[in-house]
Formats: sequence, structure tokens, C-alpha cells
Amino acid sequence: MKQQTAVVIGATGLTGSHLVQQLLADDAFNAVRILVRKPVALQDPKLRVELVDFNNYEDYKIKLGSGDCIFCCIGTTNSQVKGDEIAYRKIDFDIPVNAARFGKEAGFQQFAIITAATANSKSRIFYNRLKGEVEEVIATFQYQSFHIFRPSFIMGKRTEQRLGEKIFRVIFQTVAKLLPAAWRPIDAAAIATAMINATKKGRPGMNLYYYKEMLPK
Repeated sequence: MKQQTAVVIGATGLTGSHLVQQLLADDAFNAVRILVRKPVALQDPKLRVELVDFNNYEDYKIKLGSGDCIFCCIGTTNSQVKGDEIAYRKIDFDIPVNAARFGKEAGFQQFAIITAATANSKSRIFYNRLKGEVEEVIATFQYQSFHIFRPSFIMGKRTEQRLGEKIFRVIFQTVAKLLPAAWRPIDAAAIATAMINATKKGRPGMNLYYYKEMLPK
């Protein structure tokens, strides 16, 4: 199998950081490029760090470059944008959609993204609707393989502590086995592994992955 070049957006987040570490350790990938807003203290012979202004489309397109797979783990929270839906959309919609657009133009064959178990473009709830719209727009670019990962609650140690998530973590750990499979919490590292495995298999068309599909095989 030909070694691949991967680009990661959202590389400093919970799932993205696991994804980068796993890609660097995987012999199927000979180059890993991460697009970040600020410098990161991470070095590896396979790694290239690109500082990018996501609002500068020319800069964004150049830094994205060319390769085989784009992994998008970008995401914000309502508290981070102080309830500003426009700011929320610029991060959770504009950044992934532009990555998909530029990537398609540059010849990337696969696009993998984390959205949400509740993604639905017809939903009255802003977050669910936004995630659904992202999926639908990226699907129109017709990548050879489009992988959509729809976790419910993502578990793991975050650098930023969120009170709401602490509460949910306690609740989920107590009742997780009683929940329908699609709503069960899953570890960020498991999602990262599932994303890599999906691109290595390269199943054509649009592929959806819920809790069961993301569990370690």
C-alpha cells in the first residue's frame, strides 16, 4: 500500500491530539501536516506544522497543500464564543467546509470529519442543524471517500475543564450501559483510531460511523 500524506485540522483538541499521535506512529502515513493558529510544542520527522489564518482563504488554501486524506476535528463550544452563533458558525462550518473545498481542488481523495450523533440539517436546534449542514455541503464535493463520525459524548482528559462536561461524565459513566448504543460516550482515542482505520480502508462514497462502528475491533 502506498504511504499517505495526512492533513489534520483541529489537531490541538481532545480527539485531534490523539489522532496526530496515532498518525505519527502509523507506517501507513509518511507525512502528517497540521494546520494550527498558534505554535505547538510537538516535533517529529514526519510532522509539519503550518500556522494558518483560517479567515485568509488564500493562506488557508496554500497551507492545506496537497495530499491524500484530510482529517477535520475542529470544534468550539457555546461558552467559548459567548453564545455568538455567527462566531460559532465561522469555526464549526466555515473551517471544515473550506478545507473540503480547497482539498478537493488540490486532489485529496478522502475527507474524514467529526460531527455529532444529533446532526440534522432540518433541526430547530442550532448545534444539530449546523452539524447537519456541514455534512450536507461537504458531501456535494464528492470525495472518493467521505467519512462522517457521529459520536455522542467524547470522553478524555481535556486541557480545558468544562463544568457541564464534568457533570455529564459522571452521569454517563453511571448510566452508559442503559443508553441506546448511538448515545453512549466514547473515548477520544477510540474515535481517532476509527478515523485512521476508515481512511486506510478507503471505502468509496459517504460513510457514517456511530458508537458501534467506532469501537475498537
